Amino acid sequence: MPFILSLDQGTTSSRALLFDHNGAVRSVAQREFKQIFPEPGWVEHDPEEIAASQIAVALEALAKTNAQLRDVAAIGITNQRETTIVWDRTTGKPIYNAIVWQDRRTAAFCQQLKAQGHENLIQQRTGLLIDAYFSASKISWILKHVPNARQLAEADRLAFGTVDTWLVWKLTGGRVHITDASNASRTMLFNLHSGRWDNDLLDLFRIPAAMLPAVRPSSEVYGEVTSVPGLNSIAIAGIAGDQQAALFGQRCTSPGLTKNTYGTGCFMLQSTGNRAIPSTNRLVTTVAWRIRDKTDYALEGSVFVGGAVIQWLRDGLGIIRTSSEVEALANSVPDNGGVYFVPAFVGLGAPHWDSYARGAIFGITRGSNAGHIARAALESIAYQVADLMDAVQTDTCTPLKELRVDGGASANDALMQFQADILGVPVVRPAMTETTALGAAFLAGLGVGFWKDLQTVYEMPREERRFEPRLPRSKVDTLRQRWNEAISRSKSWERAQE
Repeated sequence: MPFILSLDQGTTSSRALLFDHNGAVRSVAQREFKQIFPEPGWVEHDPEEIAASQIAVALEALAKTNAQLRDVAAIGITNQRETTIVWDRTTGKPIYNAIVWQDRRTAAFCQQLKAQGHENLIQQRTGLLIDAYFSASKISWILKHVPNARQLAEADRLAFGTVDTWLVWKLTGGRVHITDASNASRTMLFNLHSGRWDNDLLDLFRIPAAMLPAVRPSSEVYGEVTSVPGLNSIAIAGIAGDQQAALFGQRCTSPGLTKNTYGTGCFMLQSTGNRAIPSTNRLVTTVAWRIRDKTDYALEGSVFVGGAVIQWLRDGLGIIRTSSEVEALANSVPDNGGVYFVPAFVGLGAPHWDSYARGAIFGITRGSNAGHIARAALESIAYQVADLMDAVQTDTCTPLKELRVDGGASANDALMQFQADILGVPVVRPAMTETTALGAAFLAGLGVGFWKDLQTVYEMPREERRFEPRLPRSKVDTLRQRWNEAISRSKSWERAQE
């Protein structure tokens, strides 16, 4: 069987990629789906559209290479994390739209939990901070606000899943209700130390245990596709949340190795091996993956708006027609002209965790132009990543040697050079930038023996380009000081208006 089929279900699109034995992409298909914004700060998706678009691109990827069922050894799934779907087990239909990880509707509820003194318990058990980002408060909201949801849940009629769980359910015709340890660790309901759902937290959020999927390793056969002609009989054999999959795809499997994914948001993970290191700098401790009976962990910091700031320049401000134009526009000026852009459209993630921050642009003068705004937008991504890295290094007491990068914006040379300058270490872009899908493929392939062992995976080509830092540290210090001032002024904006 020459291929692994990787299903990469993201925040704005569903993608499918076929990988060969050398880890090379043989075909790819992609389909965007609707973003739903019912109220300010709310973000939803249609679960049925997620599943339909993902199945459609899977079939399209196979068709592009004329691949047959017998050519595919396994399916690996990687997914937008924390996004919450609740459906009726009897009908198989969602009872509400998917509440997306970016959604902030439960911010006030999370503030109440903090005020009630639950933060230490949740961080100790789950490695996470209380925030609307994670799944638990979203499940609670659905059970409270959707008519009859509480009664259905108490009658064991409802199932919860993150997107991986939903896709497996759909692909297997409702026969398999599972998740993997990496996705479970993003719900705020999973005990890192016991490796199980935590009953005390289920009680706190008033979530019946019967709603939850079984937690399985990230690399093993979970079942076969049974409900999709054209995919039926293919084994589903690997699952990981998108950022953990990217960490695995970058082969950051030893403590200290670090990657950052530049997607809709930015996600920095540093491998900590078999140690779940608690953070004192408002990062989260997460399961990286579980293979057989061995669990690896990572420290993670999340930036809510990374590449999405470029989409806003295109769709919201209209100063570029396509995202690829931003590099030329940013390079049309020699520097940012004193302009700093804090893209806190949905609050600030790590290490700030301010749900009430909002986007702001500072330092605009009559001499400022679209180039300065574009440059400030690009630079904002690098500054936010540097803030994360400071926190990671403080928690682990491990100096960063290099940053491995992936995701759409990692193709932007200007951004990668500025990132290296701000961090003061090399930024390494891989030969295969599809590391999220590749990580899921690796996990699935290892699960069915497509690749013999991890060593086989390690030996595949990795590096494409290395960006070395150029800016003097004195200049970097000045830039970061001004960025810190901009960040401080954007915080608590929403609360200030109440």
